Amino acid sequence: MAKNLAVIFGVVFVLVGLLGFIGGVGIVGPNGTFATDTVHDLIHFLSGVIMLIVAFSAPQSSAGVLKVFGIIYLLVTLLGFLTPGLLGSLMLSNGTDNWLHLVLGVVITWAGFSGANNTSAPMTA
Repeated sequence: MAKNLAVIFGVVFVLVGLLGFIGGVGIVGPNGTFATDTVHDLIHFLSGVIMLIVAFSAPQSSAGVLKVFGIIYLLVTLLGFLTPGLLGSLMLSNGTDNWLHLVLGVVITWAGFSGANNTSAPMTA
C-alpha cells in the first residue's frame, strides 16, 4: 500500500512541478492561486522524483519516505504560518500554500503510517 501511495503522490508532485515550470494557468505560478517560483516548482518536482525513485527501487522504504515528506511539509506549514517572511525569503508562497502544505503534511504523514501498518507478508500454509 505504501508503494502505491508513494507512486500516486510522486506523480502528482512531478506534475505540479512541471505545471509550475510551464505556467500553471492560474493554479500555480507567481500570480497563481498557489504562489510558486522556480525554487518552489523545483522542490515539488524533486519531491515527486524522490518518491517515485524510492517506490520503484526500494518499495519497502516507501512508508518511511512518506513519513519524512509528511513531516517536512508539516514543518514547512509551521514556517509559513509562524514566520512568513522567512519562508518567503526562501521561495515564493502565500496563505493558500500554507493551508495546502498543512493538508499535504497531514495526508502524506497519515499515508506513511497507514502504509507501514499494512506491510505484513502473505500467509502461507
